[in-house]
Amino acid sequence: MLLIVVAETLRDAGYNVWEASSGEEAVKVLKQNTDIDLLITDIKMPGINGYQVADFGLEQRPNLKVLFMTGYAQDPLPKKLSELGIQVLHKPFDFDQLPSLANEILGHT
Repeated sequence: MLLIVVAETLRDAGYNVWEASSGEEAVKVLKQNTDIDLLITDIKMPGINGYQVADFGLEQRPNLKVLFMTGYAQDPLPKKLSELGIQVLHKPFDFDQLPSLANEILGHT
C-alpha cells in the first residue's frame, strides 16, 4: 500500500515513477531505465534489501541520488552510504513532503 501512495504522490507532482515490489525487481528496473535520477527504496524488502539495491544503482551510476525509507529502529547506514550523505525518511511520514524532499535531493529549486 505504501508503494502505491508514494508512487502516486510523486506522479501527481510531475515525476515519472517506476515501481518495484522487491529488491530484485528494483535492480531490474534500474538496469532497464538508465534515466532514473532518484532511487527511493525501503531498507527492508523481500530478497535483496534497500542497501544492496542502492549499492547496485550507485555502481552503475555514481551520480544516482538515493533516499531510504524505513519503519524500523534508527540503525546507522552502512559507512559507504552514510559518507554519501544519503537521507533516511522514517515511517510514518507526511506524504506531502515527498515532492519537496525529492526536489531538494535532486537540486531542483
